[in-house]
Amino acid sequence: MINITQKQSLLIVLIISSSLLGLYLPKIYIKNNIYYTSRNINKLYSHYISLKEENRALYTQLEDMKFQNQILDTIILQYKMNEGK
Repeated sequence: MINITQKQSLLIVLIISSSLLGLYLPKIYIKNNIYYTSRNINKLYSHYISLKEENRALYTQLEDMKFQNQILDTIILQYKMNEGK
């Protein structure tokens, strides 16, 4: 049988506890880092989707304005041509 004193058993427990803590702390840090990075990615993606929708709406609005401008130009030109007759 092995004779272990109180100091030796305390030292063994401290070494084992330190080893386990040394193994699990990096794992916990990495999991937390992945979680917060994932949250940031989701937030950025939702902003991207919103901006994409806004861009689509602005493009449609621009096309409508271009169409109205062409119609108004045509009406003005016709008016000026009729005015000259």
